[in-house]
Amino acid sequence: MAWWSWGILGFALLGLELFAIDAQFFLVFAGVAAIVVGILGLVGIDLPQWAQWIAFAVLAVIAMFTIRRQVYEKLLSKPGGKVNTDIHQHVVVGQLLEPGKSCRIEYRGTGWTAINVGKESIAAGGEARIDSIDGLTLHVRAL
Repeated sequence: MAWWSWGILGFALLGLELFAIDAQFFLVFAGVAAIVVGILGLVGIDLPQWAQWIAFAVLAVIAMFTIRRQVYEKLLSKPGGKVNTDIHQHVVVGQLLEPGKSCRIEYRGTGWTAINVGKESIAAGGEARIDSIDGLTLHVRAL
């Protein structure tokens, strides 16, 4: 394939991942591998077509198995981060919540999972204090 064909394929894969399909960052590395193969052709390294496809596959697989997890986890941890503004706020637990158990609650108009991290049960309709937040999980304890 011509070098520009690899570029088009690479940017199409990147576009699919970023705008259309959530493939958990796999298509990004396939797209980057296609762009690298295209750059090899652009700088004058003319490989036979079978070698281009092998280089593409090898680069994509190596990137996916060596650095995908670290990059993906780093990107996932950035946007939301830890929500600390709601720490120490009070919530109402709609059902009996034993220590170490979880249930669904409504907080700020959204459904959350609440885990009782305290040593005391929280009665149905009772109030609890938010100790920490992990994603959409509130770690609560009885007041």
